[in-house]
Amino acid sequence: MGERGTSNHSEVTDFILVGFRVRPELHTLLFLLFLLVYAMILLGNVGMMTIIMTDPRLNTPMYFFLGNLSFIDLFYSSVIAPKAMINFWSESKSISFAGCMTQFFLFALFIVAEGFLLATMAYDRFIAICNPLLYSVQMSTRLCIQLVAGSYFCGCISSVLQTGMTFTLSFCASRAIDHFYCDTRPLQRISCSDSFIYRMISFSLSGIIILPTIIVIIISYLYIVSTVLKIRSSEGRKKAFSTCSSHLGVVSVLYGAVFFMYLTPDRFPELSKVASLCYTLVTPMLNPLIYSLRNKDVKEALKKLLEMRNIIV
Repeated sequence: MGERGTSNHSEVTDFILVGFRVRPELHTLLFLLFLLVYAMILLGNVGMMTIIMTDPRLNTPMYFFLGNLSFIDLFYSSVIAPKAMINFWSESKSISFAGCMTQFFLFALFIVAEGFLLATMAYDRFIAICNPLLYSVQMSTRLCIQLVAGSYFCGCISSVLQTGMTFTLSFCASRAIDHFYCDTRPLQRISCSDSFIYRMISFSLSGIIILPTIIVIIISYLYIVSTVLKIRSSEGRKKAFSTCSSHLGVVSVLYGAVFFMYLTPDRFPELSKVASLCYTLVTPMLNPLIYSLRNKDVKEALKKLLEMRNIIV
């Protein structure tokens, strides 16, 4: 288990997740913090999916997308949080080569799928506000299923490419990954392969993934703002903006954290870890709160569900 060098990736059987460089006595505090956040993620996202599936009034495209958003948030946070919590108590902090690759693959799949799903949700709001009379026709059940399936498909293709590129690198410098999960930049730091080509391909792939989703979101909201400003009544404008504010909040938190991480210089790994915390744990925790606290339909459905449980009990 020593810090032995290896000549290529085929000789690496495991890695070490360094995690947060803090004093040992703070590990208990961090563990409790991670546990609290993860418990809120489980409660919030499972609760959101339950509400959407059990209340017929929420059988609409917007809530179909929101249910899938909760599923994605629940899944990719579960890929990261349990292993990070285990490592607070583990002396070795090791993760197998296959385990690291699996964690990388699943996280890349679901984080990319979330980006495309958020773009889909922006398009949904654009149709709902700019073409309300054609909404039920244009956002058919078939199209909604195709859009969600397309989000997962794009995430899968992207993840296969990223995982294939990353784990064909040679890891001969060290087995210690200076992060709390297997991610692109910390893995690249311990590689002795020529990183220039890898970085160019990775940058191009990120651009292909991120740019279309951002463009769809920006264009959708430009049309939405233009349409809302034409509404004469202040009550109508307020109602239209309230249907979009939750989505904009989610988009801002996710993309803000992602951009902060990848724009942070590589020589500041601790800052990258903090940014990673935002979109691996904080965003999945906040999403259900943002949608439930700012959404009248969700609050009413939750109230109805709780009343039914009290009646049964």
